[in-house]
Amino acid sequence: MQPNALLDALLAEAGMSHAGLAAHVNQAGRSRGLALRYEHTAVSRWLKGQRPRGQVPDLICEVLGGRLQRPVALEDIGLGIPGQHSPHTTRIGGFVDRATALWRSDELGRPALLTAEAVTGTPAVIPVWEWENPPEDTDVSRSGPYRIGPEHIEILRAARAHYELMYRRTGGMATRARIVRFLGSETAPMLRGSYPDEVGRLLHRATGSLVAVAGICAYDSDAHGLAQRYFHQALRLAKASGDRGLGAYVIALLVNQSLHLREYRQAVAFAEAALRAAGRHTTPALAADLYAMQAKAYAQLGDPAAALACIRSAEAAADRIRPGVEPAETGYVQPGLVNVQVAEALLSLGDLDAAHAQATEAVGTPAHDRGRVHRLAMLCEIQLRQGEADRAVASAAEMAERAKGMESLRLRDRLRAVREQLLTSGYAAAEETAQLIDGALRVPL
Repeated sequence: MQPNALLDALLAEAGMSHAGLAAHVNQAGRSRGLALRYEHTAVSRWLKGQRPRGQVPDLICEVLGGRLQRPVALEDIGLGIPGQHSPHTTRIGGFVDRATALWRSDELGRPALLTAEAVTGTPAVIPVWEWENPPEDTDVSRSGPYRIGPEHIEILRAARAHYELMYRRTGGMATRARIVRFLGSETAPMLRGSYPDEVGRLLHRATGSLVAVAGICAYDSDAHGLAQRYFHQALRLAKASGDRGLGAYVIALLVNQSLHLREYRQAVAFAEAALRAAGRHTTPALAADLYAMQAKAYAQLGDPAAALACIRSAEAAADRIRPGVEPAETGYVQPGLVNVQVAEALLSLGDLDAAHAQATEAVGTPAHDRGRVHRLAMLCEIQLRQGEADRAVASAAEMAERAKGMESLRLRDRLRAVREQLLTSGYAAAEETAQLIDGALRVPL
């Protein structure tokens, strides 16, 4: 049985204890002529995944709906019939209840969330298809316990900037717990507040952008199933906001994950969907990143013509980037990022000289430490392949130094890959540099 995260989250929102829910269900049963004698232990079993019998699921909906002052369906408490969904759950309100349930489960440290694999095939494609196609949300207003205004949206925007900076400096593993706690304690109450449609659009946009960072942190923690769920949440919130550009940004995150999972055809398809559906809302920075990632996917698929065409499109888009005009989300597309992406594609195509030129330009461009680690790793690999042992060792040494203090499984993957490349190269100085990398890997995360 899977834990019932939805019921758990609604209980927390209602401020009701296990014993309190049992007592209210017994009382509601009496009004229907039922002699129920549930105690807190029964509620604990329901939360562990046991389904209560007879009319009890309906009674739970009645009790929680009365406390929360809104309709609560069986699907909302995790007791709907598998494979069947009522119209109520297709609205943004039903989605919010499910999203906040995931945040609570993540905050409670449910092990199954961290070990779940990312879905593939149709389940992976459907959220992208639903974002791209009708119906749209005609009204995202909500009635809740307190009013939400512009000041709340500014809090969410500030939180996103704060956690993104923390991620860049310390890694996703150190940041994830904090951002998830913020989602549960601060963001969830805002979504359940009272706001008109116009404010609701801005609220869902700010929340979607924040949830995307939570997904990035989960990805960086090697929790790919969880990261994918956060990205899908962010995509749904982007649709509710009506901001196509935000949705395209979220799909770029899914493209990056697809590349890591070696789902290259999916990466190509997702990037095409983002560019097609966002259209003029795709900023130059985002377009450059999407084309560059497509180039990497095509290179892995053995299609050099398509890869080179995407490289040209990426470079053309990068030339149009104007700092200060891009939204906060695309700030990661810093100078040199497209170069290192292109270098990786060219390396896969076997063009070492062109890849070296791109990687050298990327490393020569200022970047935050996290980005610099990835750039140095790429340059080191190319230098080793070209026989530039001394330069490769210097690149690896700087990479190991820059990575210190960051809690990131993705960066550790890069460090281990470079270490292996150094040791198999046979160069005399490689052993000493490999020991530097060992030092960076020694502290457990």
